[in-house]
Amino acid sequence: MRARVRDTAFVLAAAGGAPLLAHSPTPALASDTLVVERNGPARSITFTAARDGEAVIRFAASAPGVSWARQGAESAVLAIEVDGRHVTDLVVPAAEPTPRSLGLGPVRQGNHRVTLRFLNASAPAARRVNLVRPKVQMPTADQVALRHAPIVVGRTGWPFGDPYQNVRTDTPLVAWHESRPATTPGHRVLEYSMVWSNEDGGTDTPALMARWGRTTDVEWVYRVEVDAAGRRVDGSGVYQGPQHLTLKFTGRYEGDHPLLQTCTSNNNMCDVISPGAPLRFLPDASRTRPTDRAREVVMDREPWTYRVMAQELLREGRLEKTSDPATREVGDPRTYLFVELAKKTGGPTQGWGSAPGVSLGVRLKKDTSRLYRSDHGERTWSIERDGPAATTVELPEGTAVQDIASIEAIRQPVGLGDNGAPATVTTLHRGFLLGRSYLPQASAITWNGSVTLTPQSPTAPLWRGP
Repeated sequence: MRARVRDTAFVLAAAGGAPLLAHSPTPALASDTLVVERNGPARSITFTAARDGEAVIRFAASAPGVSWARQGAESAVLAIEVDGRHVTDLVVPAAEPTPRSLGLGPVRQGNHRVTLRFLNASAPAARRVNLVRPKVQMPTADQVALRHAPIVVGRTGWPFGDPYQNVRTDTPLVAWHESRPATTPGHRVLEYSMVWSNEDGGTDTPALMARWGRTTDVEWVYRVEVDAAGRRVDGSGVYQGPQHLTLKFTGRYEGDHPLLQTCTSNNNMCDVISPGAPLRFLPDASRTRPTDRAREVVMDREPWTYRVMAQELLREGRLEKTSDPATREVGDPRTYLFVELAKKTGGPTQGWGSAPGVSLGVRLKKDTSRLYRSDHGERTWSIERDGPAATTVELPEGTAVQDIASIEAIRQPVGLGDNGAPATVTTLHRGFLLGRSYLPQASAITWNGSVTLTPQSPTAPLWRGP
């Protein structure tokens, strides 16, 4: 959903110094770059809010010399304050300009100052951050969604861990919200989710690629009921706690923003904040996703997230040295076909045995007798969930989409026995490879139809190449 926005007026200045341009009701510096340097002064943006509400700041961020793929050069980090109050931090993992959008929390009508400070927690190679065309805005269409978005405090491993670990690992990338009707007429439930660059614990890397179609960690964080006026219903807030448990939120709010902390190695939350935790993240959660698409569509519309994902795998040594689709280990992410399908599982036809999942197989034009499977022959790596779902298929190095002869669906019981349930596949939403710089190439694979897989007919073709 694209929000309608109303720009506030702003100027750029060194903190405590003279403005670079005169204050104007329009963003006169929309084409300029704000530079925040290590050992340099903090920089500021002043803006005028036309009304009370939630503000966001948007820009393209880059940090020369930084690469999430290299140890000692992982990121540059900025602390962002509004009127002297620490609101959020920004981890910049690339030297290339990357579009970013962050929440600034509630502001009152009138004049305000956003201050950006370079943090020494930045990697040694980081010297400065460039913010191209910074804009402070007051979105009109998504104020309620912005108002209740969680503030996520960085993982510290308190009391003996690294309080700045999210500047090098499992960093939050993007957030979004989803809305559905509540049981009370006129009320609705807002659910907030985030994408992290990886997870240090939880599902292992090869299974992530097969079952989820990425190695980022995507989790719902917080859920709350609001009334017709957008007010929080007292006691309705819950969050995803350790072991993926849904727990009642009993922590502290900043305005209507719940304060949560990443407290496990697989990015689950706690509502008790460890003492002195230095990092906090408030990504812009005003956007949502189509109900008929997998959560990975959020990454698709932010292609840079795939690059960060791949670079963390590379830096942490999670990739096999020579990519080989015959092994279960994860190879170069650029050798994988990233596919999104939609499926539905029917009822069992016998009283015992496991329900089936669905895997995808790819045949190449140069040898159609060989089948490359998304599950690598491991039955527990097939897709069990119904609805839209993402997966990947590892292919030989150098394969292009035009080399693919066909894609087929494979019914795969995931446990002991087979309960006979049919599985129907209806859609391939997209299929792409990553380019040289780990960014998604244009999708050249789509298919709509209906094929039903049964124990008697466990495979069926979905798409054929030209």
